[in-house]
Amino acid sequence: MSALWASLAAVVLAASVTVGLYFAGKNFDNYTAEIIEGVSKVIAAFCVLQLSGKVPKWLGLYANKKENADGVVEGLDTKSIRFNVAWNLWREVAECGVFLIPYMLGESARSIPVSAVIGTVIGCAGGYGTYWASNNMKSTLGVAFFLANLTGWLSVGLFVGGCHEFEEVWGMTPYIWKIAGDFWSHKRFPMVMIKPFGYSHKRTVLQCVTFWFWIILAFGYHYYKWNQSQKIKAERAAKTVHDEESALESVAVDRSATPDSFKEDSAPLEEVEA
Repeated sequence: MSALWASLAAVVLAASVTVGLYFAGKNFDNYTAEIIEGVSKVIAAFCVLQLSGKVPKWLGLYANKKENADGVVEGLDTKSIRFNVAWNLWREVAECGVFLIPYMLGESARSIPVSAVIGTVIGCAGGYGTYWASNNMKSTLGVAFFLANLTGWLSVGLFVGGCHEFEEVWGMTPYIWKIAGDFWSHKRFPMVMIKPFGYSHKRTVLQCVTFWFWIILAFGYHYYKWNQSQKIKAERAAKTVHDEESALESVAVDRSATPDSFKEDSAPLEEVEA
């Protein structure tokens, strides 16, 4: 119910803003639409990059500081689960709505239902695949690497594309190279299929700079998550050793406080334990 109401609220909000802009006669010109699209893509790039770091955590490769050594999340009650589900789904659905506003006000609105169906199918398949892998595969390293890599490249494409939208509004930087031929065009099939991951048959200076900047940032983000995971695992191991030592010390103290007559009677039992 939290997921349903949060998603519905985000859809109503995005639809209300779109309808209000349409009937108020505030249709965006091309420049304004490109700025909004650029901002939405940059925001989406940050969200997808965070998703890239969450996938290895979901699959158990990165340690979760909220989990104990047995993998049980501590302090996550029903109320916290509801809030996390509602907040994250509201944010993601509202983000999609903001991203679609310039298209809904233009001639591309007819393509939205088809893209929604395709996105739903891909999302459900990816979600079920992650769930199945985490519960059935002995080693989830390959799945985690593939999904983290896939979402990481998607964030690269979103960031580069968003910055390029700003470039088209405020002035193009010089082109570094171009690949001739319709086959290589990022606006034609089949290369349009990899355009969301940062592909382009021509590159400006800004595109190249933002491309490599975001790749380095993505690697740095995953290194940070991995480093934090190693610290959490080391702390858990140290805590386990400390708990075991404390337990042994308490047993030793209990035995030292036992009367001598009981110690003599319990000698055979101690031999069996040894």
